[in-house]
Amino acid sequence: MLLFTGCSVNPVTGEKQLSLIGESQELAMGAEQYTPTQQTQGGQFYIDPELTLYVSEVGHKLAKVSDRPDLPYEFVVLNNSVPNAWALPGGKIAVNRGLLTELDDEAQLASVLGHEIVHAAARHSVQRMQQGMLISAGVAGLGFALTDNEWAGLLMGGAAVGAQLALAQYGQGDELESDHYGILYMKEAGYDPQAAVELQELFLEMSKGQQAGFIDGLFATHPPSAKRVRENSELVRKIGGGGYRGADVYQQKTATLRKFKPAYDAHDEAMKLASEGNLDAALSKVNEAINILPREAMFYSLRGRIYQEQNKPEKASADFDKAVERYPEMFMYRLHNGLNALALNHLSEARENLVRANEVVPTSIAFLRLGDIAVKNNNRDEAIAYYSKAAEASGEVAEEARQKLEALTR
Repeated sequence: MLLFTGCSVNPVTGEKQLSLIGESQELAMGAEQYTPTQQTQGGQFYIDPELTLYVSEVGHKLAKVSDRPDLPYEFVVLNNSVPNAWALPGGKIAVNRGLLTELDDEAQLASVLGHEIVHAAARHSVQRMQQGMLISAGVAGLGFALTDNEWAGLLMGGAAVGAQLALAQYGQGDELESDHYGILYMKEAGYDPQAAVELQELFLEMSKGQQAGFIDGLFATHPPSAKRVRENSELVRKIGGGGYRGADVYQQKTATLRKFKPAYDAHDEAMKLASEGNLDAALSKVNEAINILPREAMFYSLRGRIYQEQNKPEKASADFDKAVERYPEMFMYRLHNGLNALALNHLSEARENLVRANEVVPTSIAFLRLGDIAVKNNNRDEAIAYYSKAAEASGEVAEEARQKLEALTR
């Protein structure tokens, strides 16, 4: 009876599949995890909101001709140099700016978005959750600390689940299915499906050369293969090529992104130098980025962290304030600002930033340090509550929380 009631029909292929998670639950998960997952992947690319509007327009053209046109689709551009795109349950889709700079025209963008729409429409993320295929994934682009991904093990709740879903690898079956129906959506929406073949050929060639960034991004989550290229080519021959390419429009819409790419390249180089311990060179590089694009919060956050490593907490504080001022919703900037303020014993400022960070993306380190602040403020009950929450996690932070909780409750 359980197996019978747990079966449903794949909305895209029409095949029967296991369904222990209902549609209402699917939609609720996507809505809950969308914002936290964006933030664990760099946050929104707020420098050019028109770019997100453009990507959203293209995405909705494809969503309208999909097999689940009534899903509450949303599309966002993320401030992340790693070339990647992902879909959460319920049609919540993101594409990194690092992927957009690799594309030539709107048809290639449509192939990326169509592929992700199929992942959502066919409930691939839900299927992976049901099959226990979540992986302990790192969080791309967040740290240059001793570990590659500083906050990866500290995320709690929906943020952790969403990050795992966004970074988990799809199986070949899901990828072929998303290629196939994504190409059909492209054709139906008026785009040239040959763009999808070109894109897969490009990705396959790059994966052979192991181009930096792609291996950790798109190729890790959406592995290319000669079989994908071959099957996509056969499908396009069958349905016929031709259609809208939109090269001129795409170049126009991505002009701002391309204009400021040198600033983000300098930032990424600064991250690499900092991870290698070359802080002076890293500082010089991030200053290059700030000179090119002083509106970008990410650059001030990185410079603040470099100043922290150089034991210059006051300078770090000024830069974290600038990052928060430019993107106050971003949990990471609030988190760094709060931790630095606590080190300076600015308790009120530290508490405000850590609370605000946890409202968007809860982390065990924020709960732990909020407990420390409560102790300093002689608020035992509040400290116990914060330490108890931090202790629910795992690793060194949770162990420290348990020890402090035990000391308070003796």
